[in-house]
Amino acid sequence: MSMPRRVFGFYRRILRTYRSWSPSMLLLALVIFLPLGLLDALTMNVELEALDLTSGIKVAAILLAVAVVTTTGLLGEIFFSGAIALSLTHPHGEGAPPLREIARRINYGQLVLVDLAFVVLVAVGLLIGVLPGVLAFVFLGLAGPVVEIERRSAASALRRSAHLVRGSFWFVFWVIVPIELAGDAIGDGVTFLVHELLGHTFFAEWMAEAFADVALSPLFAIAAVLLTVDLIAAKDGEAPPLHTEPVPA
Repeated sequence: MSMPRRVFGFYRRILRTYRSWSPSMLLLALVIFLPLGLLDALTMNVELEALDLTSGIKVAAILLAVAVVTTTGLLGEIFFSGAIALSLTHPHGEGAPPLREIARRINYGQLVLVDLAFVVLVAVGLLIGVLPGVLAFVFLGLAGPVVEIERRSAASALRRSAHLVRGSFWFVFWVIVPIELAGDAIGDGVTFLVHELLGHTFFAEWMAEAFADVALSPLFAIAAVLLTVDLIAAKDGEAPPLHTEPVPA
């Protein structure tokens, strides 16, 4: 099968899964991305020019603000994809897990560590050049699902993600990179519309950031989980059960 047909077929799987799981996924996304949207809004609304700072400290503050905005753009996506892995790979017969069950089973410590490590490595890669940043994004983008599916530590999950992607780099690239870029573009459009409706207020900034992430982040999460399960099957010959729609209780 040609690469374009394979990729478009995979996109159809992502959209079918999104439609089936959207109620529980959107609820979980609200829990994760409303606080991150607040952090973005707080950062964007700091008036550095109004602060009585020396030039050196002001430059450092500007760099810190840029770093926070850049970080929160990715922060949460890997964590969220790990949480979604619990829903899509829960054991047969268990039924669709409620939010409290997902919350109880999430490996918070390792997901937070892998999320921060992912953001730092991608940011460092982009500082070196576009290519290293893209390589880090693609090779490490499956670490979140790996944490939950295989119950690995953060460091082990990052290594496992790179191992899974190796040999399938271009397929993974053409799945997750367009989703990330399209999500950013659509998110900018949502932000613009919210500001047009609500004005340039702090609340509007918060809602724009949060609801753009809530609507679009499940697509990246689903893609990461489906890719992880498929690549585990390709590498190991078997993979955990995968539910593209909720199992009736």
